[in-house]
Amino acid sequence: MERFLKIIIIFISVTMLLSCKSKKAKLAWRTNFPKIGSQSSPRAVDLNSDGVLDIVIGAGENEYQKSVFGVLALDGNSGNLLWKHDCIDQVYGSPVFEDINADGTSDIFIGGRSNQLYAIDGKTGKNIWTWKPKYTEHPKLKYADRNMQNPVVIPDKNGDGIKDLLVICGGNAKAEPFKKEERVAGVLMILNSKNGDVIAADIMPDGGEAYMPPLYVMQKDGSEQILFGTGGETLNGNLFVTDINNLMKNDISKARIVASDIGHGFIAPACAADINDDEIFDFVAISHGSRIFAIDGKSLTSIWKQNVPQTESSNAFAVGYFTNDKTPDFFTFVSKGVWPDSKGSVQVMLDGKTGAIDYQNQLGCTGFSSPVVYDLNNDGRQDVIISINEYKCDRGYVSSEKLDIQNKLLVIDFANNSTQEIDTAPRLKNIFTTPYLSDLDGDGYLDIVYGQYFSATSDLILFMGMDIKRVSTNVKLRSKIQWEGYMGNNGASVFEP
Repeated sequence: MERFLKIIIIFISVTMLLSCKSKKAKLAWRTNFPKIGSQSSPRAVDLNSDGVLDIVIGAGENEYQKSVFGVLALDGNSGNLLWKHDCIDQVYGSPVFEDINADGTSDIFIGGRSNQLYAIDGKTGKNIWTWKPKYTEHPKLKYADRNMQNPVVIPDKNGDGIKDLLVICGGNAKAEPFKKEERVAGVLMILNSKNGDVIAADIMPDGGEAYMPPLYVMQKDGSEQILFGTGGETLNGNLFVTDINNLMKNDISKARIVASDIGHGFIAPACAADINDDEIFDFVAISHGSRIFAIDGKSLTSIWKQNVPQTESSNAFAVGYFTNDKTPDFFTFVSKGVWPDSKGSVQVMLDGKTGAIDYQNQLGCTGFSSPVVYDLNNDGRQDVIISINEYKCDRGYVSSEKLDIQNKLLVIDFANNSTQEIDTAPRLKNIFTTPYLSDLDGDGYLDIVYGQYFSATSDLILFMGMDIKRVSTNVKLRSKIQWEGYMGNNGASVFEP
């Protein structure tokens, strides 16, 4: 218990000067699960109609293992398990929500390894439908038998009055690095959210594999654009833009290439924000080779480019106002070294107007969690909250050396160029999970939900049990949260002022 009291004291020291002193920060709850872990990130929705948002997160045991703990729903008020859903492999996707059975409670869509995509009843946790690779004779859909990347909720496309899903299926974790054998074209699909049937689909125009979740944007003129990427950690890739009308015709072959990389593809989610003040969403994406591209949403031409030499990236951006102007800026992690032997972490913040790197630091070792954003001290410049791991970075992921590790939850204040701790957890790690920001109970104060994972062996990736925590802070919410979790608000990767 001493360690958790220490966590609360650290958090109070960070936030007491930032906000109203009438409320004390506290660890609201901590829920522990033995044996399992997660590469997913939490999101929140009220599942039990008590007025408090509940937490949903993907989970599982180690790769290629079945588990009864594939998807977890936790009571936002107590942290108690509301329900669980089983899985055949790790559910690494993060949930999105839509009520498809008209019971007044949002249902959950979430996917992961081994071709998993589930629609789950939000009230009960019972399965509504499961994606099945039933198109084995179809010339294109036969390839939709790989990992299911994060789905995106889009407007209704089949006329039933319920929003549908945009999703990419692709990748092969068993394929060897640098080799093209056993790799097949990714498939971009629109699915009927009520039953999982395919409304429209096509394969990647360049025949490449696909790991990057699709980005959907509705522009102010009503046009609907999709940005998607191909390639992997060691294979060339392209970034494409197409109109959704082309996908509805099952033909994205003429999608426009807006960026490319050699020896690397596009894995991390891209994001959309207006960075040239024309009221049209622009696109910002990072390749696995840490080449960053800002693309004009109207002309689909380059606004600026940037790169972070001798690094690689699978981490998503967070978008916020980090500099002294009104143009959205971008923050992410990149990894030092070469995958799969990454040995260090670099944090970078880019000025959205120019692409210049305005902040760079090296905190912790390699990890694939992403940042979240809020102006914690009400100084007009938004701060980021990140999860890092401290250990001997040059040991790599798997080593004979003992893994002496601690996980830290940090705040980076760009205005003061300072870093402060929220939580320090010895012998715990977090390689993948992005924190989540919300006001779960509607009391007007910020809550932080995050995952930490047990580490008792030398294998950094191995699942051995996990903690999910909710910290109830004394940071009063004076404005809306604009980048709450992995892939932003509602998992859409779109920054809306």
